[in-house]
Amino acid sequence: MSLLKRLFGGNAAPAEIPSEEYKGYTITPEPIREGGKFRLAAKITKEIDGEVKVHQLIRADMLQSEDIARKEGAAKAQMVIDQQGDSIFR
Repeated sequence: MSLLKRLFGGNAAPAEIPSEEYKGYTITPEPIREGGKFRLAAKITKEIDGEVKVHQLIRADMLQSEDIARKEGAAKAQMVIDQQGDSIFR
């Protein structure tokens, strides 16, 4: 294995992004890499009447760190849930 592959994880599987439950919704932060920054994004899901509904949240915010983008994505998703509830799925 070359030095570069060992340093940069050439065959490493992507890290699993943990989801969190919030008021009956599941939030999965999904930051989007753009250049050297990360766009704030998250997936919000909820089962309603036996059907899994999905809302893709993508914001204009660009952050330096993937970890910060994940935390901010989860926080923004919680705010959207608090403000809009199930209407985000319409």
